[in-house]
Amino acid sequence: MILSDDHKALRSCFLFASLSEDDIGTLSALCTSVKYTSGSQIFDMGDEADGLRIITQGAVRIWISEPQGRELTVAILEEGHSFGEVALLDGLPRTATATALEPTRCLFVPHRAIDALLQKNMKFAKEIIHSLCEILRRNTDEMTAISFLSLESRLARKLCDLALSHAIIEGTTARFTRKFAQNDLAKMLGVTREAVNKRMMILTQEQLIETRDGFLILTDLDRLAKRGE
Repeated sequence: MILSDDHKALRSCFLFASLSEDDIGTLSALCTSVKYTSGSQIFDMGDEADGLRIITQGAVRIWISEPQGRELTVAILEEGHSFGEVALLDGLPRTATATALEPTRCLFVPHRAIDALLQKNMKFAKEIIHSLCEILRRNTDEMTAISFLSLESRLARKLCDLALSHAIIEGTTARFTRKFAQNDLAKMLGVTREAVNKRMMILTQEQLIETRDGFLILTDLDRLAKRGE
């Protein structure tokens, strides 16, 4: 049997890993593929929840902002990641904004399709709960870091975390495949670019990081990880 791209996208997403082929097929029939241009808003903080999305191509930035204009990047997501689960389940407005960082395609899974599955599939309901718990734990870790760690430690930890999803790791060296400017890192940490620049210079002088053709290289992950403790 030849599987459709939508079917493959659903099956590759961990949220739907426990579903039967029949359920995946039913869900696939209700989904639509949507393209977004680079820089376009997928949804805004405060929007009504309409469903969740699975990235099948490209990259998406999840971020929040304040009235004064400051921004905080919550996550950078790539192919295979899903987003929009929280507002989907509680029915409240979106808690963050989603922006396409490059030409991006998402598989849109409507609210009614998820709700029908939750009603009849307890195992799927547990998968969703586990997903929300993971989000909660991640947010708790971020709040702990902001409260108790120095900016230098937070930067070191963030670089190590980003390497897991956006770098090729060989031994203790991580070579990034996506460019992250200092302004990007500043938005992830909720600080100014100048503050990040000072800490990046220190890490460079200590030969923990370097930059080649605009791509970061973490030269010693073990030492960098200890700086994030």
